[in-house]
Amino acid sequence: MKRILVVDDDRASCELLREIFAAQGWQAETAQTPAQAKELSESHAFDLVVSDVNLEAEESGLDILRILRDKCPVILVTGFGTLDAAVQASREGAWDFISKPFKVEEVVATARRAMERESGEKKEAKEAESVAPNYEQTGLVGRSPIMIELYKEIARVAPARSTVLITGESGTGKELVARAIHQHSPRAARPFVPVNCGALTETLLEAELFGHVRGSFTGAVADRKGLWEEAEEGTLFLDETGETSQAMQVKLLRALQEGEIRRVGSSKPTRVNARVVAATNRDLEREVKAGRFREDLFYRLSVVTLVVPPLRDRRSDIPLLGERFLRLAAERTGRRLRFSDSALNLLMAYDWPGNVRELENAVEAAALRARGAEIAPEDLPVKMQTSDVKARAALSRSPLTAMYADLVSMDELERRYLLHVLEATGGNRTRAAEILDIDRRTLYRMAERFGIKLEEREREV
Repeated sequence: MKRILVVDDDRASCELLREIFAAQGWQAETAQTPAQAKELSESHAFDLVVSDVNLEAEESGLDILRILRDKCPVILVTGFGTLDAAVQASREGAWDFISKPFKVEEVVATARRAMERESGEKKEAKEAESVAPNYEQTGLVGRSPIMIELYKEIARVAPARSTVLITGESGTGKELVARAIHQHSPRAARPFVPVNCGALTETLLEAELFGHVRGSFTGAVADRKGLWEEAEEGTLFLDETGETSQAMQVKLLRALQEGEIRRVGSSKPTRVNARVVAATNRDLEREVKAGRFREDLFYRLSVVTLVVPPLRDRRSDIPLLGERFLRLAAERTGRRLRFSDSALNLLMAYDWPGNVRELENAVEAAALRARGAEIAPEDLPVKMQTSDVKARAALSRSPLTAMYADLVSMDELERRYLLHVLEATGGNRTRAAEILDIDRRTLYRMAERFGIKLEEREREV
């Protein structure tokens, strides 16, 4: 049950709001003074605070807001519905602002939105903190909402035996997704065998996949298992499946349908038991309509389809990826490196047609060019120095473009900024509190609100 704290010096107003919320199935506690409100907030956890601004006391509703805004959303109510009042409430961190006399429907709708948003953001933050690390171990990096959804889809399909088709632009990390599926499946202890279908001719691909018998072609001096057999009870990853010929597509379809293959030069079928995960950067549905890809094979491969988003659609992950690649580059060069604010802005402004792979290469090159301990804009590739990229970067008011690249709520911006400060201070809670201009107790409340574990962060330093 949702718990709401109502603060108003007028008893009748308190009772009215309490009854309104009770009719929605929410439990409401009332306080007629700031002191009572603080006492209740210390002994109970509330999902929402609704407070009048003008209280007959030394402290006002704005003071209540400053004290409780880190614990839960605060809605302010006032009899003076002016723009100045709304601006002041917003600046102080109020979730919303209601003018008297108010409509019951307005109060209920505003309270519901506040609690639903708060609940959703806590859930999202908790998922990012708990889900993302599991996949970062497989090489996938990202905590944006679109990546969290991809992680959930991987978790759903991993235990099954169904074939999976992974689509996405080149460089987005489709093989990493395939490896994550394998490593979170019951087949994790068995081989993961990748095959680049676009890098081999049809004849070589057939021999690589299905194997061959002695004498089947020049140089075949002995029987040899194919990669499909090597992946027995594991996962066979067919990368760039859209590049295969029509003749090869027929053989792939037969193997998938019958669960058996024929080595080149053999008339004897061999049973195989490998889960097939395929990937392509082509639009296979369009290829089917154009007659370049078999429709029956397309449906056999795409029992489940996962789409890996391009980097430009998850810009908030760019700093996280950039820092990871920079750390790896620094380890190889034996140097301590960091991004300058202007360089980070350029990374955020660039569209990355080559996606994550291009970002990794750009960071590695910048690490080699850097003259000091800081990556400067001139250390980045020349293509990132164009006027349009610089113009987009200049639109950013701060180097923390990632925090608002996907137009999130004020609470989400606050959460991201807290994470950024903790990252910048190496998890030092005292220093983080100083930068945020709050005391450590408030820092703990903020961290608890956003599902951030300060103790674990400090131990990692």
